[in-house]
Amino acid sequence: MPPPVSHPQARALTLLVQPGELAVVRLPPDAHVPPWAFTAAPGALWSMTRTDDEVSLVRGAEAVPSDARAERGWRALRIAGTIDFALTGVLASVLAPLGDAAISIFAVSTFDTDYILVRERALADAIDTLRAAGHDVQTP
Repeated sequence: MPPPVSHPQARALTLLVQPGELAVVRLPPDAHVPPWAFTAAPGALWSMTRTDDEVSLVRGAEAVPSDARAERGWRALRIAGTIDFALTGVLASVLAPLGDAAISIFAVSTFDTDYILVRERALADAIDTLRAAGHDVQTP
């Protein structure tokens, strides 16, 4: 792993590693969302985004059928707390060090916060990289 590159940031963030493997699923843009997409456990990360080009779902990997077009093996880190819409650079302060360490991500934003998905095989490196960048990463 290359040495971390320093990135200015307004403050250190707390990131919480979420339990469980996730899958990112792609459906055609005109697809009816299948019933299995809506069966998330309470509190589990579940996301759906529809564009003119596709429908993307983020779901617990165990709920995604084996024949679905999916990328499996993702883990999520949640930025703790509520992020004020006026704050800038929050996501960049997390993504820049990960990019410098050649760790690919898939980001999901909600009204309150952001989730950063990394490949399970890169999770330990991602945690080390974020800690080296000054963030507090808490594991379950």
